[in-house]
Amino acid sequence: MATELAAAPPPDTGDAEPSAPPRTTPLQRIWRNYVFVKVRKAAVVVFVVANVTFFLGRAMPGDPIDVMAGRLTQSGMSMNEARAIATNSLAYDPDAPLYQQWWEFFVGLLTFDLGGTINRPGLSVTEAIGTYLPWTLFSIGVGTLIAIGLGLTLGMVMAYRRNRVVDHVLSVLASVLGAVPNYLIAMVLVVGGGMYLGWFNPIELRGTVSPGVQPGFDVVFIGDAFYHAALPILTYVLAIIGTWMLVMKASTTEVLGEDYVTVARARGLRDSRIATAYVGRNAVLPLVAQIAISFGTLVGGAIFVEQVLVYKGVGGLLLDAVNYRDYPLLQGLLIIITSCVVIANLVSDLLYSRLDPRIQK
Repeated sequence: MATELAAAPPPDTGDAEPSAPPRTTPLQRIWRNYVFVKVRKAAVVVFVVANVTFFLGRAMPGDPIDVMAGRLTQSGMSMNEARAIATNSLAYDPDAPLYQQWWEFFVGLLTFDLGGTINRPGLSVTEAIGTYLPWTLFSIGVGTLIAIGLGLTLGMVMAYRRNRVVDHVLSVLASVLGAVPNYLIAMVLVVGGGMYLGWFNPIELRGTVSPGVQPGFDVVFIGDAFYHAALPILTYVLAIIGTWMLVMKASTTEVLGEDYVTVARARGLRDSRIATAYVGRNAVLPLVAQIAISFGTLVGGAIFVEQVLVYKGVGGLLLDAVNYRDYPLLQGLLIIITSCVVIANLVSDLLYSRLDPRIQK
């Protein structure tokens, strides 16, 4: 009996040291890094959308030669002659296998080469987009900054004057503006402000600059650029300011109920000091990341606004690419638009991770 007791293993007291976590290599740490994971997912999304765009574009009825030949036959030309002219005029081989076209597209995508346009032989997709994209980014950027600045300010006013006449009026206005599509706002501005009220001449505001105005960093060019971009900028401001007003109102109302605001008032601080140093700063902080998302989504919506206002941005270029089946240009534009939205969401995620490091775990 004594021998059995002596041979028995000692009882488990639960004081054993926990096993060390498995060691990870530098490559594993990089692969699992929060920033790298988000960047990797964003790249996958852009790659998938690019491939879907490649196949969807070619799934549309008719290729570039068919479209151009069809337009030429309207002038009385025979189909054979029209196809011969279209084949010699366009940088497109209708007999190239689909897999070969995809492989060239895939290699170009990896090397950041979007290829050349079909309907503009000798002009690369990058050059074509680079000519029009800055105008879109200019109008969207200015409109977004104005809308966010006014929206945040009016949102704080609504929160400080909640349940009063000012709050009710601005809330209704913000709700209406937030529900109306941006292209419909553009139509109302042109028809109402231009045709019926006569505040401006919509014909003069078409395009990006007036004839004869040379691009440059001078007062004439900058003033003319703002003049032609006035309607797009105003459209973007009206389209998103309502959302920012309501969001800021909700955020400010929540901050006003925090204890540190009550303590600040008890200490006798001025209302202006409390509004800027305590309420405004803490109410805006959770909304910082949404600015990137707002900018990214507007790039896609700019297509319809620019068509209505005849503003020469990427909207008209995309419509031409669809109508003339310019596959490389269509792919490049959709990749750029998708990348803007994806990058905006990526920036938003990274900003949130900086503001609240807990979400990285």
